[in-house]
Amino acid sequence: MKAEPGYLQRKYHLATGEPASRFVSRITKNTYAMVLAGGRGSRLYQLTDWRAKPAVPFGGKFRIIDFVLSNCVNSGIRRIGVATQYKAHSLIQHIQRGWSFLSGQFGESITLLPAQQRVSEDHWYQGTADAVYQNIDILREADPDFVLLLAGDHVYKMDYGKLLALHVEKKADMTVACLEVPVADATAFGVMGIDEHSRVVKFDEKPAQPACIPGKPDKALASMGIYVFNASFLFEQLIRDADDPHSSHDFGKDLIPYMVPRYRVFAQSFGESCVGMGDGMGPYWRDVGTIDAYWEANMELTKVIPDLNMYDQEWPIWTHQEQLPPAKFVFDDEDRRGMAIDSLVSGGCIISGSTVRRSLLFSDVRIDGYCNIEDSVLLPKVHVGRQVTLRRVIVDKNCRIPEGLEVGVNPEEDRKRFHVSPNGVTLITPEMLGQKVHSIR
Repeated sequence: MKAEPGYLQRKYHLATGEPASRFVSRITKNTYAMVLAGGRGSRLYQLTDWRAKPAVPFGGKFRIIDFVLSNCVNSGIRRIGVATQYKAHSLIQHIQRGWSFLSGQFGESITLLPAQQRVSEDHWYQGTADAVYQNIDILREADPDFVLLLAGDHVYKMDYGKLLALHVEKKADMTVACLEVPVADATAFGVMGIDEHSRVVKFDEKPAQPACIPGKPDKALASMGIYVFNASFLFEQLIRDADDPHSSHDFGKDLIPYMVPRYRVFAQSFGESCVGMGDGMGPYWRDVGTIDAYWEANMELTKVIPDLNMYDQEWPIWTHQEQLPPAKFVFDDEDRRGMAIDSLVSGGCIISGSTVRRSLLFSDVRIDGYCNIEDSVLLPKVHVGRQVTLRRVIVDKNCRIPEGLEVGVNPEEDRKRFHVSPNGVTLITPEMLGQKVHSIR
């Protein structure tokens, strides 16, 4: 085993002695990650009526929050807090069932931090900074050198160890992960300006006219909402902001604009820490915050070579997984053949004499005979009756699709019963079908 000087050590393969792709850093062990997972995600409409956005299923067997938690564990960060607020029961249950493998005996833990008016009895979490401030006593008890703040509602694979390494190298007070986005989309982000040393010299939260990157008039540099702080510095800034009666207690609106001209704030390009980029592919990051974006991100996974590699054993995505039998396809008659083409089919599914094309089936989906399912996302425990046609549809968990139903064929008819997105994706929930569901989403 080789050793490298300084704060950073690289992992080596035992068999070959060659450097591995992942860094293991002493600073990751002294880092506490706080995941902000309290948002509803209202642009997902009825898909988040009974669950927070981080708890929305994604990719056939995961939930959105699994990606950020997996990034933490794979990066060597094993002390994690998850701040919850909006309809958090299914999210809490998922974390308890799927993330209990961390061992407290070794100082590892995922701590659930529901909004509980720890600082004031007058309000719940008022903003992103307030959510952290209300848990400042828990952070202090953990006694980290660094605090990594993360959003729990984005899909990506990232080595946070590389972000932390840059933070230490630059002697930064705060470091922000950033990515290039089209200028037209930058109005939804915090937009940064940096100098030749990657120091942030300007920050505008959701500007009406975003500044472009010099030499790239069609691109802007956007904050990903991923921040590294020196712990003592973060505590000072949270207390200062909490005492400001004019603050909205939000990192993007208040704290970062205050810090940029006064302290050492640096940026790291996502491409430097993104995991699993294939040849010719850019960094993969998705905000699946609308019905169309959610559908498109799931549909991308059905491609022969998707941008997101979920089969990467070097950087696995961890989750709660029920003990389910293998997927099953039955009947091989000319007009009644059970098959799935260019699709992802999870455990427990039975496709009985029906055709599934370019679709994604979550666990325990049952499809009866003579159905045609195309370009659709079926969440867990959906049961599709006989002779059903579904095209460009998202079907929420526990739906029972009645026999003979056609959705995605006549948009005007669909709008009478279901939610149809601007790009023509139809969302179906049990309530829209007049069905009562008592189980947790």
